[in-house]
Formats: sequence, C-alpha cells, structure tokens
Amino acid sequence: MLERLKELYIKNKEVILYLIFGGGTTIVDWVISFLLYRIGTEVHTADVIAWIAAVAFAYITNRIFVFRSKAKGTPRIIREIIGFASSRMLTFVIQEVIIEVLYGQLEWNKYAVKIAASVIVVILNYVFSKLIIFRKGNKHE
Repeated sequence: MLERLKELYIKNKEVILYLIFGGGTTIVDWVISFLLYRIGTEVHTADVIAWIAAVAFAYITNRIFVFRSKAKGTPRIIREIIGFASSRMLTFVIQEVIIEVLYGQLEWNKYAVKIAASVIVVILNYVFSKLIIFRKGNKHE
C-alpha cells in the first residue's frame, strides 16, 4: 500500500505539488479578500490587493517547488516573471468578470461566487503555467 502511494506520488508529483501550493495560493487570496470584505473594503479593491499577494506567493512556490524553473540570469527571470504575471492578470480579469456578473449583477452570495471563481482560476493557472510559463525546453532555461 505504501509503495503504491509512493508510485502515485512520483508519477503525479507536479500536479500534487501544484494542488498543494495552488491551495496555498488560494488560501492567501481568500484570507486577504475575506478579511478586507469584513472590514468593508469594496469587493474589487479587496480582490486586487489579495491578487497581488497571491501572485507573489504563487510565482515563488511554482518556480521553486512545482515546475523547478531552470531560468537563470536577470533577463530570463524577468521574462518568466512577466509571463507569469501576465497569465495571472488574464485569469484575474476572468475572475473579476465572474464576480461582476454573478455577484454584481445577479446578486449571488459573494463568498460562494469567490469560491466558484477561484476553482476556475486554479485550473486555468495550471494550464498556463504548465504549457507556457514553465514548460520544459522553454527558451528561459
């Protein structure tokens, strides 16, 4: 049984680590968002502040632990950061559209909307990171 779990971990290590650190990123985002909501910060302002903190956490953990980026040198790392932040900006816009439609227009529960939007964003972020930002053979390596 333990050997089987070890095999599964090795085979799926990247996805498992992404989910762990993606979960951590989501927690950073939610905790900051919900605390700011609680003190009366406007929803979109709270989301921007939470997003900045979450992206910084995500970049560091994804670069080091999940995708093990080999990019070296300031120009390459800067390109990687720009690509990462750009993809996260796109998914942030998607998140904000979801929140605006479901919370702002349809007046659904802002917490439930935030959770649903976060699930969609985590999936999209993995796809962008895996296929574009940290892909093997990337010119950044």
